[in-house]
Amino acid sequence: MKQLFFLKKYQRFFVASLAMLGCIACTQNQEIEWPQITNETKPWSRWWWEGSAVQTIDIDSLLPQYQEAGLGGLEITPIYGVHGYEDRFKDFLSPEWVDIFLYTLQEAKQMGLGIDLANASGWPFGGPWVAREHACKTMAHKTYRLKEGEKLKEPIRYKEEGFVRLAGHTPVRLEDLKEPVTANDNLQKLALDQVRYTKDLPVIVVTANNDKGECIDLTSKVNAGGDLDWVAPQGEWTICALFEGYHGKMVERAGPGGEGDVIDHFSAAAIDAYLQKFDEAFKGKDISYLRYYFNDSYEVDDARGESNWTPGFFDEFQTYRGYDLRHYLPALLGLDTPDKNARVLYDYRQTINDLLIDHYSTRWQHWAAKQGKGIRNQAHGSPANILDLYAVSDVPEIEGRDLVSIKAAPSVAHTEGKKLASSESATWLNEHFQSNLGDVKKALDLFFLGGVNHVFYHGTCFSPQDAPWPGWLFYAAVHFTPNNPFWEDFKYLNRYVTRVQSFLQDGMSDNDVLLYYNIADVMSEEGNRSLQHFSGLDRNMLQSSVRESAVALTEKGYSWDLISDRQILKTKVEGGEIVTPGARYKTILIPETQYIPYETMDKLISLVSDGATVVFYRNIPQSPAGMVIPEEKGFQFKEMLRQLMLTGEEAVKCTRIGEGEVYLSNDITALMNAAKVDSEDMYLSGLQCIRRKSATGKYYFIVNTGEHEIGEWVPLQTTARSAAVFNPMTGEKGLAAIKPNGKQTEVYLHLNPNEAVIISTSDQNFTGDAYAYYQDNGQPVTIAGNWDLSFVQGGPQLPASVTIDTLMSWTDLPGEEFKAFSGTAVYRTIINNIPQADVIKLDLGDLSENASVYLNGEYVGTTINAPYQLYIASDQFKGQDELVVRVANSMANRIADMDKKGIDWKIFYNVNMAARKKENVKNGIFDASQWEPKPSGLFGPVTLTPVSMVEYK
Repeated sequence: MKQLFFLKKYQRFFVASLAMLGCIACTQNQEIEWPQITNETKPWSRWWWEGSAVQTIDIDSLLPQYQEAGLGGLEITPIYGVHGYEDRFKDFLSPEWVDIFLYTLQEAKQMGLGIDLANASGWPFGGPWVAREHACKTMAHKTYRLKEGEKLKEPIRYKEEGFVRLAGHTPVRLEDLKEPVTANDNLQKLALDQVRYTKDLPVIVVTANNDKGECIDLTSKVNAGGDLDWVAPQGEWTICALFEGYHGKMVERAGPGGEGDVIDHFSAAAIDAYLQKFDEAFKGKDISYLRYYFNDSYEVDDARGESNWTPGFFDEFQTYRGYDLRHYLPALLGLDTPDKNARVLYDYRQTINDLLIDHYSTRWQHWAAKQGKGIRNQAHGSPANILDLYAVSDVPEIEGRDLVSIKAAPSVAHTEGKKLASSESATWLNEHFQSNLGDVKKALDLFFLGGVNHVFYHGTCFSPQDAPWPGWLFYAAVHFTPNNPFWEDFKYLNRYVTRVQSFLQDGMSDNDVLLYYNIADVMSEEGNRSLQHFSGLDRNMLQSSVRESAVALTEKGYSWDLISDRQILKTKVEGGEIVTPGARYKTILIPETQYIPYETMDKLISLVSDGATVVFYRNIPQSPAGMVIPEEKGFQFKEMLRQLMLTGEEAVKCTRIGEGEVYLSNDITALMNAAKVDSEDMYLSGLQCIRRKSATGKYYFIVNTGEHEIGEWVPLQTTARSAAVFNPMTGEKGLAAIKPNGKQTEVYLHLNPNEAVIISTSDQNFTGDAYAYYQDNGQPVTIAGNWDLSFVQGGPQLPASVTIDTLMSWTDLPGEEFKAFSGTAVYRTIINNIPQADVIKLDLGDLSENASVYLNGEYVGTTINAPYQLYIASDQFKGQDELVVRVANSMANRIADMDKKGIDWKIFYNVNMAARKKENVKNGIFDASQWEPKPSGLFGPVTLTPVSMVEYK
């Protein structure tokens, strides 16, 4: 809908559509109200503590600014420091650090701001207290060939070639580094990303395998020098030797006291020892106000090599998989038949998956739960099924810009019945200083459509009052800081987010389709690396049938959630619907796949037998994943396939098993029709939505993601007695114009591109005023005359006030001070000619970047994206009316001016300020000295258009 500012007398009570639906008196009435606002419905922000150089005086100054901007809470993540402020650095978890953290908790509590804490200084989990035995490990290997009677002539050794990878810009030579890494001075300056020392690696196991499947453990026959005391018996033998290496991954972006090894994520002892440091630091302290602990993604393997081993792995493998991996090392190393290689590799990766879930995520969550807290976890990038990692988390968190991949974390929140699904939002949205509030809103709407309902901005740097402009910044962020000119209007975006999230946190998910997240095929693929890493439906899933199915479902308007093998095992059937712990679904869609775990196939058949509908896209998987042990399972799997025999030449093939049905087709739409799943037809018009169940009906969050304005009747896949419209940008609400259409209810909507609205349907009668629908009722009148332009806040200096007769970018005014200025300017003019109408549409034309409007001293509204329009009741015009438009531009022009003049503001340790685009790199870091001034201000034309209110029946 459009932003509006009008008096209540122009609203009308709307009952016509209700009368069409039946007698009003026979049902209860329901007030049209926004849901309750809490600090969780408000957006939060990641709050980087650079160097943990935090002072109470700055906490006292910053927290009120964050609260006034409409933030609901902050996640504290300590990271690398700032040059020149070393005397303020505080070592992570030191008594001094704990004191300032406790002070922050106390002050935030008084202000109603929530606080989360990253469980590391940087990411992933690690630090100087991580002992070598608990650090992440890697596995290396060598193979040899022997024939009967031969003895290995060379020693079994693996020499690790050392290297250093740096995050910073200070040259470091391996030979100058002490071992262990934590023995080196000034780790902040060194900014080490990965370190491996040159050394011989210890042997894990040595086996001999022949083509008959025989295996001999030779480990005990290898002496300290690596000599193998063994003569090959009859046949040809492959000698496989595994060695345990030190992965050397350091905590990324670590602050003082947080530098060191990343933990072994597959070791229970490692996570227990790691978390004990937090227990010791907080012992006897009141941290009751702390809400959640946080993990900033699994980035152990964005390095050379990978962490793919943990001591005791063979015993764990035996427990999880039921056989001894040492007997199958040739297959693990890709030296056996393609089929066996794929199956053993799957089992190896699946064991890594299980260890990451059971030894790391679950133990971390249990540790937090004992304190009465929870965990927020970014599982993406993990060598495991991320849905199962999210399922362990109290709040699963996602990041990204791809809608179908974004749905991974919210899918788990839906299927598991978790209230919140969070997002790291606006990461690297554009190049530094280029993103405006409209860009951020567009990015957030994508998260909302994906099911996110708890936004975290990425992010806000703690910056002390005495830091010169632009203050302390983080390299991969939209800078949500008071030094950004958009900060004055930031609260209006936050009100929008709060209103949207107040609905999306209410009720429960109402998606129809469970889309099987089959990773077995990818987990069975050989490649250059021993592990596969998952991030939803991108990266290694880009060519998968799962992604193809997800895209097709989305484009056709079907609502869906991903589901894993483990999660499928927890489902049941009630009334023909598939029930998860958190929601109900009409069907499970199995995308085209070769492998599927035995237990999953068995459960699918059980669900069908109990009355569920399961649909297969393109094929029915013909092989169980991994080694089939015991062999009886292989015969049982074949029996399952026999039950799934579908015959006929129809486009959709079908068979019944017990009370349910199975369908197979190459056409997803045909499968949805067979499963009686309806699509939301609004997708055909360029609208997208997410739907939730409310106490009396449905909630729809709808966005016009197309390029054109839409004004039409929009069908909703629900029946309703009444409906209400809520405009999250303006806060306006009212009775919607609706009409029934069979099983659908049509609602009239008028949406500009990128505009969003919330529809609440009800089986009761909403009572209240009609929502204001507008249409133009005359030609626009351009506001002519002079404009007084003054610069009210910003820098590097405030340019002199000017009077202009033509609206233009202020950077086109004569004088370098206009080109360098970043901040807020005020445009004033007098309106003499007002169109005759009850309501006037004010259109600001074009501007950069956001604007707030005042008429005769009264606030009208704020606009952050095109079309820059507001609606004003005509009685607000008094004649000779003063129109004031406050316009803020971006930080870009002032930053470019500083870089051109060589003013050093990039004073950060570690990566300092990395650029997003190559053309903005100079001397290894971001540089804006070649930027031309970015157009800024109010460009117009500014027009007034008479509009009329319309009732649609």
